[in-house]
Amino acid sequence: MNRRKKVTVVGAGNVGATLAHRLVDKELADVVLVDIIEDMPQGKALDLAESAPIEGYDCRLVGANGYKETADSDIVVITSGIARKPGMSRDDLINTNKGIVKQVTEEVVKYSPNCIIIIVSNPLDAMCHVAYKVSGFPKHRVIGMAGVLDSARMSCFLAEALDVSVENINSFVLGGHGDTMVPLARYSTCAGIPIPELLPKETIDKIIDRTRNGGAEIVKLLKTGSAYYAPSAATVEMVESILKDKKKILPCATLLEGEYGISGLFIGVPVKLGANGIEKIVEINLTVEERTALQKSAAAVQELVDIIGM
Repeated sequence: MNRRKKVTVVGAGNVGATLAHRLVDKELADVVLVDIIEDMPQGKALDLAESAPIEGYDCRLVGANGYKETADSDIVVITSGIARKPGMSRDDLINTNKGIVKQVTEEVVKYSPNCIIIIVSNPLDAMCHVAYKVSGFPKHRVIGMAGVLDSARMSCFLAEALDVSVENINSFVLGGHGDTMVPLARYSTCAGIPIPELLPKETIDKIIDRTRNGGAEIVKLLKTGSAYYAPSAATVEMVESILKDKKKILPCATLLEGEYGISGLFIGVPVKLGANGIEKIVEINLTVEERTALQKSAAAVQELVDIIGM
């Protein structure tokens, strides 16, 4: 008999809870929601479980404050960490979240030594580095969620500009998850037609800029908190590709070892996601300008990795 798939979501805040909701809605796996706040993950898991008779999903949901319940998870998604508060330096944020991700990863590895870890915590690329070092997992089992989200944002803006279905749009974003990301219009298409053939350069430049600042735009509008609908949807696409062995080519943060001329850093590039996690890194030809932009993005990630000193 096949064992039921199991996904643990660490951090039951907006991203984690919405992610759990989407996972069970698609009946992808049983879900364990973990959070340090007493009774909160249990409450959210129960609420989602009570929706099941109406929505018709047969997934088991468990809320927990520890990790015993997470044992033998196929995938563990780490969303925990604190958001940057006013007056807080980037170094403060990164070191606080480093401590959280380190502790979570240690627990995860203890109970699910064969799982695949997906990092959603920020600063994303540096937190992937922490999880990779602490877990001792091979690099194909530590993946960062950023490129799928950034590409979705770009696709949303392109579909709006072209007044077409979002399903027609395929966007392509490389690099670190931050304002140095590299949205590539040349590799982005509408129904297979390259975007530069359909939109003027100034419109494309505006969209690229808006994509780079996609997260900040939402933070500014929400006033308290950050995006969670699109980040959770992006994570689900990755989880689904792994659990169903779909082998989708998706932009994800992965450890590069010479690809794109970058070594020893987690950077967003197109990868093939299947049952083993990252099954292949796809290298594409870049113009001198695009390669320079990617190197600049890598330098920004290196700065963060230097701060955490791992």
